[in-house]
Amino acid sequence: MTVPAAKHPKTPTDNTPQAVVTAFLAAMEALDVDLALTYASDDIVYQNVPLPPARGMRAFERQVRVMVKYGTGFEAQIHNIAATGPIVLTERTDVLKVGAWEASFWVCGTFEVRDGKIVLWRDYFDWTTFAAAAVKGAARAAVSAVTSRAKGSR
Repeated sequence: MTVPAAKHPKTPTDNTPQAVVTAFLAAMEALDVDLALTYASDDIVYQNVPLPPARGMRAFERQVRVMVKYGTGFEAQIHNIAATGPIVLTERTDVLKVGAWEASFWVCGTFEVRDGKIVLWRDYFDWTTFAAAAVKGAARAAVSAVTSRAKGSR
């Protein structure tokens, strides 16, 4: 069963690693950077493998703010989530949106939570699948734009 992260509580009722991760993803879905940052440790490491990691709050905040500046939507549809100690694994479909463009792709994420804060967020996904989703999203956006213009010229 797929559960959007936003269906999880925005503020965890407990400090378990799984509750922290789902609340963090819900904040990201709401594009609430300030709230999302409250779940991150000052020494967070964020990486979309194989890209280089963003190390530390400043680098992480910069990447998240760029995503929100240019993005108009984000969804983290959680298919499976499991936690052992401080480690939380997620199997998700992420949906990125920029205006009429939208790309959905499978992601496996590893989070490490210490003292109620995320110290590691590492996502793995297939770049070919992401590229195909991006091209599909661009085609849909182009068709939508052409259709809108055609309706407007009638």
